[in-house]
Amino acid sequence: MKTVKYTLSILLIGILISCGGGGDDDNPDPVMITPPDAATLVFPENNTECLEGTNISDTESSVTFLWNASDHTDSYTVNLRNLNTNTSQTLSASTNELEITLLRGTPYSWTVTSKANDTDETAESALWKFYNAGPAVENYAPFPADVEFPTMGSSINAGNMTLSWTGSDVDNDIVSYDIFIDESNPPSTLFGNTTSNGIAFEAVSGKVYYWKVVTNDTAGNTSTSEIFQFKVN
Repeated sequence: MKTVKYTLSILLIGILISCGGGGDDDNPDPVMITPPDAATLVFPENNTECLEGTNISDTESSVTFLWNASDHTDSYTVNLRNLNTNTSQTLSASTNELEITLLRGTPYSWTVTSKANDTDETAESALWKFYNAGPAVENYAPFPADVEFPTMGSSINAGNMTLSWTGSDVDNDIVSYDIFIDESNPPSTLFGNTTSNGIAFEAVSGKVYYWKVVTNDTAGNTSTSEIFQFKVN
């Protein structure tokens, strides 16, 4: 009789174990994926003339771009833009530096995108501008102005508002800005000239406006921004 009770006890324990075991496999702990951090740009420095690099020809030179490595990052993309032609290129890098061939005497902007293998999320660095040095230049043209308000493609309320932008120049000799605005693209009507980074404008409801900024320096050099567009509610 004791043998039977002992056998039944073993069977009950086995059943309990088989029913209760393996539950953790059905609900595994979620895997936490950390997105990459943004890189910090180092060189070429912002709003400067890049004098370093190796001249390849009269028109091209090779410059090594540097940035601080970002956490949780497996690779990078350097986003480079020629500010004279508004053409862009993207170049891949596995480390925090990349040698790139540039046109001499040409302004550029650049950012770095951080990427990780286990996620589609990315992180974008700040945007920097620089002039790649060329044959001796006494005075550089200003960098094309960047929009502040209204941002590209935005919708704003009708009424009094201020068109605003930022300008920069290696020589720090900007004297004024010409503002062109129209309901057609490209804008050709000169709305005004100002020495500040903003100009008052009356936005009419239902209109779509296109505008650009021409930056002037003391040496007579100019640069033209992109064409910005906004809609008025």
